[in-house]
Amino acid sequence: MDPSLDMWDFSSLISLWINRFYIYLGFAFGFSLWICFQIVIRKQNKNSQEKTVPKASRDLMTNGYISLQKKEVFVSGVKIFYGSQTGKAKGFATVLAEAVSSLDLPVAVINLKEYDPDDHLVEEVTSKNVSAFLVATYTDGRPTESAEWFCRWLEEAANDFRFGKTYLKGVRYAVFGLGNSAYVSHFNKVGKNVDKWLWMLGAHRVMSRGEGDCNVVKSKHGSIEADFTAWKARFISRLQALCKGERKPCGGNCKKGKCESNQHGSEAMEPRSHAQEGFHQRDAEQEEPFGSTSEEESGTEDHQSLKSVIDVEDLGKIMDRMKKEKREKEQQEGETSLIRSTVKNEAGERRAMITPALREALTKQGYQLIGSHSGVKLCRWTKSMLRGRGGCYKHTFYGIESHRCMETTPSLACANKCVFCWRHHTNPVGTEWRWKMDQAEMILKEAIENHQNVMKQFRGVPGVREERFEEGMTVKHCALSLVGEPIMYPEINRFLKLLHERKISSFLVTNAQFPAEIRNLKPVTQLYVSVDASTKESLKKIDRPLFKDFWQRFLDSLKALAAKQQRTVYRLTLVKAWNVDELQAYAKLVSLGNPDFIEVKGVTYCGESSASSLTMANVPWHEEVVRFVCELVDLIPDYEIACEHEHSNCLLIAHKKIMTRLGKKSVFSSSSPAPLLEPWRQQLER
Repeated sequence: MDPSLDMWDFSSLISLWINRFYIYLGFAFGFSLWICFQIVIRKQNKNSQEKTVPKASRDLMTNGYISLQKKEVFVSGVKIFYGSQTGKAKGFATVLAEAVSSLDLPVAVINLKEYDPDDHLVEEVTSKNVSAFLVATYTDGRPTESAEWFCRWLEEAANDFRFGKTYLKGVRYAVFGLGNSAYVSHFNKVGKNVDKWLWMLGAHRVMSRGEGDCNVVKSKHGSIEADFTAWKARFISRLQALCKGERKPCGGNCKKGKCESNQHGSEAMEPRSHAQEGFHQRDAEQEEPFGSTSEEESGTEDHQSLKSVIDVEDLGKIMDRMKKEKREKEQQEGETSLIRSTVKNEAGERRAMITPALREALTKQGYQLIGSHSGVKLCRWTKSMLRGRGGCYKHTFYGIESHRCMETTPSLACANKCVFCWRHHTNPVGTEWRWKMDQAEMILKEAIENHQNVMKQFRGVPGVREERFEEGMTVKHCALSLVGEPIMYPEINRFLKLLHERKISSFLVTNAQFPAEIRNLKPVTQLYVSVDASTKESLKKIDRPLFKDFWQRFLDSLKALAAKQQRTVYRLTLVKAWNVDELQAYAKLVSLGNPDFIEVKGVTYCGESSASSLTMANVPWHEEVVRFVCELVDLIPDYEIACEHEHSNCLLIAHKKIMTRLGKKSVFSSSSPAPLLEPWRQQLER
């Protein structure tokens, strides 16, 4: 063996031993590269599999067979809760349920009266349902009877620390309120409160609250039905987005092709939870922003929290973007205001008082509607006298021929919502004239024509006398007491003048809420003021006026009546257990207005109405009305009982000066007409 070869092998081993650390390092580096290479290959394979196989149907290989993954459900159904008094909210709930059903979603319509929130509301936290609340605001901003318990429970829970601010976390809801902006102090108060209390308990508002307005003048879309239709369209659109798993509508600010709205609610990783955002927001603010959704509120905070630390170099870009967004927003607001002003100008800046829904309701009740705010209807006493069966109390008291009387109104609107309203509150309400106005000539012409057209239907009816029918075709008296507040009509004096020019006498009834209009009113044949109560509390309870200063207006109206140089009348409507025990107060009101006549009438029950709690138990017997009148006359020595009409449950009290002037003695239980109107009719004709 060559000695040099042995020497080389030995030196090589020594060299390898000396450099062994480098060898180890080389092996480690190579092994690391191999591991990295394997990781990259596996990741690429996984990504390619995700692209080719949809996520909702991705296969799971288990024990040699394939099982499909269940599709994730984001909305399991919709529950529609309603609190209604007149049935409007219930009708809207039914319409909304039909629209939701078209999306193939389970839907349930629930009356809040039959729902126990203490047992069932918390179940909505995990149910993945979307809850819609349709709630109406009733008298004095209170909830309807059906929603009273739910609202009380919700308010107490929202203000009870034991429930906490996350009690309803996970509940998704939307609210639509029904109200009337004529009641300024509590317009849609219940809807606002329900929205607020749900939010305080941690529930998520999926869209901004909708507000329906019965006041056609201020309604955003012209009527409460149109307001609901617009809100319903937005709700259905939002529901469709939620079904796809979208957290919020795309705001157009997405970057790098990643749309935030496509992130599913169950998978979107947020820097902080909704609960943390809720705590932060509720602590920082006393009132929540009702105009936005809970998800939109949290979305803004999420975006800001991602960039809570901003590089100085990026400040310029951020400021430019903010300025651009501000300009776009101002431009959008300008376009919106332009559209609104255009629509307003096209509508002549005033809307018609009679909406399509109101027209349908009043037509069903037998009204002959005139123009955009007037109406006429045939009185049952007109029909009775045509058939020779007697006339109304005006015939007995004042000699008015009922078959020649036309009952009409130039204004269907009223400033009260009386519990005994004959029309069950189907007519609009308001405190001032804000509608389109028809000319007085047109109203009178069409009123007479419509009245005569209805009268023609009685020709040949059994019992109708031919001579009475011919007389009835000529109107000789107009009762401006059909419905609403005639004195609100701006051209009421012109209308009265046209009546008197045609030799038609006029009885005008007002609800004592417009003292200035009473003072400015031209003389009528007989001016009535409804005195439905004698104290502030009972008047508010019975008349339910819109004006905040209703009592002062009431007193001023009576004072204005005392200053009128014409025949004046107090009309008292007795509601048993409500206003029949206030004799001393009534006597003081009589001295305030000093009317010529006082008509005392028992309330007429017009059937059950969800808008009123009035029942037959509130209708006084005629003997009770007589007793009330006798006791009242004892307290007002300048007056005496003049006449009665038992069929109408009505008595007439007259001032002694009137009885002396007419040469009449006190008449009680008179069966023949007392023509107390003749001297004034003769004066009118002159």
